[in-house]
Amino acid sequence: MIGMNKAGVSTSEILNDDEIITRILHGEKDLYSLIVRRYNQRLYRIGMSIINDDAEVEDAMQVAYINAYENLGKFAFKSSFPTWLTRILINECLLRLRKRKKSISMNDENIEKVMKQNKELHTPATATVNAELRSILNDAIGKLPEIYRSVFVMREIENMNIAETKECLNISEVNVKVRLNRAKALLRDILSAQYSKEDILHFHLSRCDRMVEKVMTGISNL
Repeated sequence: MIGMNKAGVSTSEILNDDEIITRILHGEKDLYSLIVRRYNQRLYRIGMSIINDDAEVEDAMQVAYINAYENLGKFAFKSSFPTWLTRILINECLLRLRKRKKSISMNDENIEKVMKQNKELHTPATATVNAELRSILNDAIGKLPEIYRSVFVMREIENMNIAETKECLNISEVNVKVRLNRAKALLRDILSAQYSKEDILHFHLSRCDRMVEKVMTGISNL
């Protein structure tokens, strides 16, 4: 049962992932809501970096959470849980991309087109109006080619280290660094030197609550 301890600290602040998973595997299904709340922001940002479609990312997150729940017994604590969960989400997003038969051609002409579009979005107001800056930044990230966008979100917004990013995307450490540098180069013309990454692709509280409700309803009969 989710609750507070005698000191008034919530269960979610005390239990680490391994403890939560162990208790879920022993029948405390309700604790899975802690997992969903803990990783909603990360999965949303990474999902948006791949699909760039808000509603479809929410659907992909729900499927990923349920798939992870169904396979918790196979997790076996052999790797980092957030990395394992993130890879499930990435696989679901890539599957959806293939179904939509959407791909991005990574040639110089398309990259130059992205840079031109980004330049057109830059206005003097972005240096002083935070709301406009967030809007421009979100839009700029959305215009990045997917292979650069996903690395940028993982490394710069989610603070994932190179090793975890490499494992999630199944690419080399060199490729992680190269793609991140390219992403920064594409964004440089429209980004301010200062921005609050907490405001970028934010999965706010009401959406978090809704995702928890959907996932817990989805696993209720499993």
